[in-house]
Amino acid sequence: MGPSTVALTMIFGIVLLGSVLGFYAGTRRKMSLEQWTVGGRTFGMLFAWLLAAGEIYTAFSFLGASGWVYSRGGPALYIFAYLALGQVVGFYVLPPMWELGRKHGLQTLPDFFAVRYRSRYLAALVAVIGVAFMVPYLQLQLTGLGYITEVASFGGIGRTSAMVVAVAFITGFVLMSGIRAVAWVSVLKDFLMIVAVVTIGIAIPHLYFGGIGRMFTVLARRAPQHLVMPGATHDLTHSWFISTVLLAAFGGCVWPHNFGASFAAKSADVVRRNCAVLPIYTLSLAFVFFAGSAAFVVVPGLGDGDLALLTLARRAFPPWVLGMIGGAGALTAMVPAAILVLTAATLFAKNFFRPMLAPAMTDQQVARLARITVIALSLLSLYFALYSSTTLVSLLLLGYAGVAQFFPGVVLGLFWRRVKMLGVFCGLTAGIACTAILVLGKRDPFDGLSAGFIALCINFTVTVIASVLRPAESDRREAGLAEMNP
Repeated sequence: MGPSTVALTMIFGIVLLGSVLGFYAGTRRKMSLEQWTVGGRTFGMLFAWLLAAGEIYTAFSFLGASGWVYSRGGPALYIFAYLALGQVVGFYVLPPMWELGRKHGLQTLPDFFAVRYRSRYLAALVAVIGVAFMVPYLQLQLTGLGYITEVASFGGIGRTSAMVVAVAFITGFVLMSGIRAVAWVSVLKDFLMIVAVVTIGIAIPHLYFGGIGRMFTVLARRAPQHLVMPGATHDLTHSWFISTVLLAAFGGCVWPHNFGASFAAKSADVVRRNCAVLPIYTLSLAFVFFAGSAAFVVVPGLGDGDLALLTLARRAFPPWVLGMIGGAGALTAMVPAAILVLTAATLFAKNFFRPMLAPAMTDQQVARLARITVIALSLLSLYFALYSSTTLVSLLLLGYAGVAQFFPGVVLGLFWRRVKMLGVFCGLTAGIACTAILVLGKRDPFDGLSAGFIALCINFTVTVIASVLRPAESDRREAGLAEMNP
């Protein structure tokens, strides 16, 4: 068999095995809305950890991180910082949120806003914003999957065909098994991903340079500016680095699909232990950075930095190894894509359509609409992945800039009695408006700072001022924190 056939067979075999696990996950349970979205709140340490780890190793981690190391250098280190800091924030936010989820039957992030602030309109706004900014993140996964399979198969399958097949598999096992499918596929995905990145990160520097230390010696001699801020850029300075780390750390713990994964845990202690352990798991991303650094020296001048890791791997490894790497990379895209589309569909059906347009809908009808929405969102994201040329990191930062605007409403709702619905509504609106103006106006970074961080600061300020100025006696309709305490 030719190299393309060997690699493609490995990729398809791994993807097929992962999909079979996803379909099997829900065969023994009746998929009610509660089971479909949060797994009946029964996930122990392993499955809860696998769901949380799915946020760390995505198509962005596999391609975007190495791509930024290749094309930008030093600024890419923000990824290490925000992933670790984000777990610190999650350690204090997610366990009390789990307790509230158990007490009030919460299944989604907008459910929290609906109960805490007693406003279906605010919850519907959160749902719409969540879906709007999860679609770019979903697009990121599909775009990355297309890159991975096309390069790893030596062109044996085109990017478009690979994405279409993957969307079909993802849609199928999400419709059948819900969040349990994501957890089961994550078992295979995380094992293969660790093997793949360690293999790449150790073997390539030794093959081309004789070791990791020697690789960095060569890189420092040829392009010393690449290893420090602002790297190969002119505007990603230290102030951008700090503001982006804070934005991503705050935004990382309020992604709507993270709340679904947290609600699926069987106890708050499980959530807390996950937050404590996951920064250690993040260290394995160093091997992805090693590969990106090696590619900068070995294959300079690539037009698309996102292809740096795979281009170098294709040169260095035999077809069956490249096929294993490609299959692992494909699963890193499919797992987060699955939970993203599941969560976005649930937000639309449960927190927007039912309260705003059809209040009499039953949970069974909501579940049916959510499944239809899964298909629609999958096709929409596929369309954007096929016809958009935005880089993977740009898609990620856009998503974080948007969802981070939920942070004030969440953290103040948990820990400050005086925060009001009107304050959160005004702050969220101001934050999203600022994000849209700066990002869509191509003013990110703005004056050296992340546009999303500037929007978040405005959001916090407006929320606090509007909450303090609103008379307390006019706010008796809203839920106080005392009612929300578990």
